Amino acid sequence: MPVEHYENFPVASLLVPARLRRPIEVIYHFARSADDIADEGDASPEDRLAALAGYQAELDRIEAGTPPLTPLFVSLAEVIRQHTLPIQLFRDLLDAFAQDVVKKRYADYPELLDYCRRSANPVGRLVLHLFGRTEPVHLEQSDCICTALQLINFWQDAAVDWHKERIYIPQTDLPRFRVGEADIAASRWSANWAALMDFEIDRTRDLMLQGAPLVHALPGRLGWEIRLTIQGGLRILERLRRVRGNVFEHRPKLGKWDWLVVAGRSLTM
Repeated sequence: MPVEHYENFPVASLLVPARLRRPIEVIYHFARSADDIADEGDASPEDRLAALAGYQAELDRIEAGTPPLTPLFVSLAEVIRQHTLPIQLFRDLLDAFAQDVVKKRYADYPELLDYCRRSANPVGRLVLHLFGRTEPVHLEQSDCICTALQLINFWQDAAVDWHKERIYIPQTDLPRFRVGEADIAASRWSANWAALMDFEIDRTRDLMLQGAPLVHALPGRLGWEIRLTIQGGLRILERLRRVRGNVFEHRPKLGKWDWLVVAGRSLTM
């Protein structure tokens, strides 16, 4: 699965059992459409927040047992009912998307991780609920993988996010490596920037590897899906390091050869 928008979600590929492809697609479309409300187009912040509040109201209806008003939520209500999915996970996603509308900086790494807890981790937890694997250790491993995928997207999109007036690199990390917002604004690569990216790459890789043992606890097809996802994320980090973090000129992405490497590495996990 490419690490793209919406990058954290293992979209219903052929590796996912047929009975779960439809539920995963419905959940994906919920997450993707809500993310687009927060991010795409030229709506005002007030309109974006109002539209996301409408999504929250639909979740309220589902929770109260009242029929939703829109086709997406009619489908989502059925998926939630059939698989006993926690509605709070959907609320967490909406809360994170609403935060994106109004919050443009993150003071430190813990604050960024709290955002990832709501913007990324619910996705993995929902998938585990679909497969009936909700043991605490597996949920924690899934959180590590999903947060790492989110962070990878932040590092590779640092230049793109600047044009949305957002910086996800923790504010405490910038002065530590003598990098300022002016460097991002000017697309100015430097040895200091490379060192900053190396630091972020290292701890993101460590986080991904903390979650990697999850693949051994999952059913065959899902295990392979997650193997490919993990290895795809690690490969992006390698490519990011190879260009010394210069995302101003080289946004790392995976090509055909990379996916052959990813597939090969997945066999040895």
